[in-house]
Amino acid sequence: MIRPLAIAALCTLLAACAEQTQQVALPTAPLPGEPGNISGLSTDQIKVAFGAPAFVRRDNGTQMWRYDGATCKAFFFFYANNNALTVRHVETLPRGTDIAADSTCLASLQVQKTVPTS
Repeated sequence: MIRPLAIAALCTLLAACAEQTQQVALPTAPLPGEPGNISGLSTDQIKVAFGAPAFVRRDNGTQMWRYDGATCKAFFFFYANNNALTVRHVETLPRGTDIAADSTCLASLQVQKTVPTS
């Protein structure tokens, strides 16, 4: 049989627990702006510039392509534009200092084209 004093103590303890709320900090949002030479490119143009992606995710007509480098990763977000998918957003990890994509990272991930020697 539970005694009234035990019930009161339990209620007090539960009330104290309910008053304690944990606040979880959300990560900071990516900085606005897109690299001028990337935004609007098609999937074919990205493949020419960066090669095959390491990972592709498809969701309801949109795609996210991830490229992995030795020191960074790039994420290209493609959305429908007329009858083609084009880049609407790009981010890198680590991020850029003034936009969401670091230009040094993007340059390091680009396919190096060799010039034939004669």
